[in-house]
Amino acid sequence: MNKPEVKQTQETPEQVPPTPLRCITGAVMSGGFAFAMYSLMIAIATTFANKPIHSDNQIVLNIASAVRTLVVGVVALGTGIFGIVALGLSALAIQLLIQQLTTPKSN
Repeated sequence: MNKPEVKQTQETPEQVPPTPLRCITGAVMSGGFAFAMYSLMIAIATTFANKPIHSDNQIVLNIASAVRTLVVGVVALGTGIFGIVALGLSALAIQLLIQQLTTPKSN
């Protein structure tokens, strides 16, 4: 059986141009997340370092080492991404401020 086609209207959302205030707000939020994830990464790494693995089985030691490395690596990746986003938004805010100051206003 054929289903009747339903026409969907696609409404394009209005794009709001970036402003320096919005960029700075996003940079502060992203920087806060980066700092929180960095603190979490340090806490995880010190917890792993203080709790050695008690096993004679080499496979268990290899798997545990890999899991610990992956956990710290994923958190470090998130920290780096949020840090880079904060830097990028800060640079965009500076660029927008310079453009606003140098562009003559037309009446």
